[in-house]
Amino acid sequence: MDDNSTTAAQLVSGRERHLARAFVALADTLVADFDVGDFLGMLTGQVVDLVDVAAAGVILRGAHDRLEVAATSSHRAELLELFAVQADDGPCVDCVRSGAPVSSPDLQDSARRWPRFAAAARECGFRSAHALPMRLREQVLGGLTLLGTEPRGVGADDLALAQALADVATIGILQQRTIEHGDQLSAQLQTALNSRVLIEQAKGVLAEHGGVSMDEAFGHLRGYARGHHRRLTELAAEVVDGSADLDLVLRQRPV
Repeated sequence: MDDNSTTAAQLVSGRERHLARAFVALADTLVADFDVGDFLGMLTGQVVDLVDVAAAGVILRGAHDRLEVAATSSHRAELLELFAVQADDGPCVDCVRSGAPVSSPDLQDSARRWPRFAAAARECGFRSAHALPMRLREQVLGGLTLLGTEPRGVGADDLALAQALADVATIGILQQRTIEHGDQLSAQLQTALNSRVLIEQAKGVLAEHGGVSMDEAFGHLRGYARGHHRRLTELAAEVVDGSADLDLVLRQRPV
């Protein structure tokens, strides 16, 4: 086997190990004290790590069919997804409404279909968007958005992998609901939305304290949580209420 073949085999083997760890990590989160916010935050992080995209976000269908941003992998993705929900415009919104995948390899070409979203995406530095449904049979919980900084499509294998991760997340959320507790799903979705707000607040606190960007702050926050086996939401709450050592969190290697 030549050097190029050896390198290719090592890359494939490494990606397979990473993929296996991703599914194990998601499965390990499905415990009795399941936290939807942490779970979806992990999902967006794993998608960016495994799929050739710049950022990812999750939009959930909440009470009265209202769409809400539940988790994102970066601050720019957060801004764009919030705008999409507020403007009711974009592939992510169409995906949740229809329950079918929606893709735009080049958002400039889709400006007529989604004029406001395409303009906002350009301002946020994104040139492509692919949205995948989080659904089980006829029940659509939300959508997973894949965002790219270049005008190109996502490969079929990467789309299939992202859909598989979205499916795991969907099943993970739905399995927490029981017949005896029919309102449990709505409560969990609200918890996810509350977690996102708390994490955003913690990012702001760390960014101001350390003089770093919001994305860098999130990297340190997530890195500390993973490195110390902490829930991201619990750590965020401590950052916000002042009980966490901000300098210690900021010294953590970002992920």
